[in-house]
Amino acid sequence: MPELQGQCMCGAVTVTATPARDALGACHCDQCRRWTSSMLVTFQAEPGYAALGPVKTFTSSDWAERAFCADCGSALWYRITLPGEMHGQTQMAAGLFDNGADQSLKLELYIDKKPEGYAFAGERRQMTKAEVEAMYALPEEGDSQ
Repeated sequence: MPELQGQCMCGAVTVTATPARDALGACHCDQCRRWTSSMLVTFQAEPGYAALGPVKTFTSSDWAERAFCADCGSALWYRITLPGEMHGQTQMAAGLFDNGADQSLKLELYIDKKPEGYAFAGERRQMTKAEVEAMYALPEEGDSQ
């Protein structure tokens, strides 16, 4: 897949990333909805992505961190910090890139947490809170990604 160039809303952070696969995912967990005021739409980035500028990270759970522009607050990525095979996996915010990284939506996470006021058209894999947390082998308590 080609390397993509993107930026935050104010342009202070520039991002270079290569999608690991031809797919977007949307997460409806409580934290993603609070962070974006809707859902977080991402693509999995290959290792070796780069972000230049005022990047700030926030440890949002026992297993992940989120990054954002320290100037404008734009969401940049969600990264797994939990030890194991998924450690370091980074979901790059698709909105940083022209045409949402030019990918198709193929996965929705925490579908049972999605508000009733909107829905995506088309077919895609949908996973519940329990299915997502089992996939990551996450503890049962908490309701966030």
